Amino acid sequence: MWPRLSSFFQLWSLQTGPDIDAKLVSSGNGRFQNFKHWMQRSTSLEFRAALRSSLAEPLSFPFRRHLPWLATIYGSDKWGTHSYASHYARHFRHLRRKKITLLEIGIGGYDDPKRGGASLRMWRRYFPNAQIVGLDYFDKSPHAERRIRIYRGDQSDENILRKIVADVGPPDIIIDDGSHVNQHIIKSFEVLFPLLADEGIYVVEDTQTAYWPDFGGSSDDLLHAPTSMCLIKGLVDCLNYEEFIRPGYVPSYYDRNITSLHFYHNLVFIQKGPNQEGSNLISNNAPSGKGQAKTAASY
Repeated sequence: MWPRLSSFFQLWSLQTGPDIDAKLVSSGNGRFQNFKHWMQRSTSLEFRAALRSSLAEPLSFPFRRHLPWLATIYGSDKWGTHSYASHYARHFRHLRRKKITLLEIGIGGYDDPKRGGASLRMWRRYFPNAQIVGLDYFDKSPHAERRIRIYRGDQSDENILRKIVADVGPPDIIIDDGSHVNQHIIKSFEVLFPLLADEGIYVVEDTQTAYWPDFGGSSDDLLHAPTSMCLIKGLVDCLNYEEFIRPGYVPSYYDRNITSLHFYHNLVFIQKGPNQEGSNLISNNAPSGKGQAKTAASY
C-alpha cells in the first residue's frame, strides 16, 4: 500500500525529477510514472500545487501520527529527498499532543510567495495543539493560516529573532532549515538557544554545508573552522564539563544547559535541560589525591 500511496502523492509534488522517477521505477509502478508524465505535460505547476493542497488536509488525517507519510502527502523534502522524518518522529513523539510552539527557520519556495510551506503544514497536522511559526528571508505571508504564523527576516538578524520569541513565547522546538550558510546557522544558534524553552529541542538540518566552501564550510579543517559542525562538535564536551580537571573553571551557558546531542546524516538534535548530574570523583573541577587514587584503582 505504502509504495502506491507514496507514488501517488509525488505526482503532485513541485519537486519532480530523476530522483522521483527512479523511486517510481524501483517500486514497479510504471502506470503511476506514465500518469505523472501525462500530468506534467498537461497541467501547470500551479494547478498541481492547488490540487495537492486541496487533497492534503483531508487525506493526511489518517496518517497524522506518521511523519514520513505526512511529509510525502504535504510535499516536504524531509522525507524522500532526505531521511529526516523518521528521526523527527523518534525525538518528537513525546511532544505530539502537547501544547507547544515550534519555530522553523526557512519556509521554502525561494522568492515565490506562494510556494513553500509544506513542512509548516506537516507540523501543524502532526502537532494538533501546537503553534507553528515560520521565518523566511522572502515574503511568505500567503502561508499564514490557522495555527501558522509567518515572519519575514534574515535569520542572522538578532532583532527579528528576539522579536519572534517576544511575540510567541519561548519555542519548545526550533528547526534551522534556513539559508544553510554557516555564519547564519551559528548566529541563529547563539541567539535562539538561550531563548529556547526548558527541555526544548534545537535542530540543525543540512549540516553537509559545513564542508562546502560556497556556504562558508571547509572539508580540510574539521575542528576549528567557523562552521556549524565545528560549533556543534565543540558542544559535546559540554556534557562532561563537571569532569574537567581545571581548578577555577567557570561553566558556560552551554555547559549548564545541554543534556544530549544526537547526530544523524546531515541532521543534529540538541536537547536543552539542566546539566548538573555531578561527578562521582571530581569536585568543583579540582583534583584531589584521594580522588586520583580512587580513579586509578577503579580503572
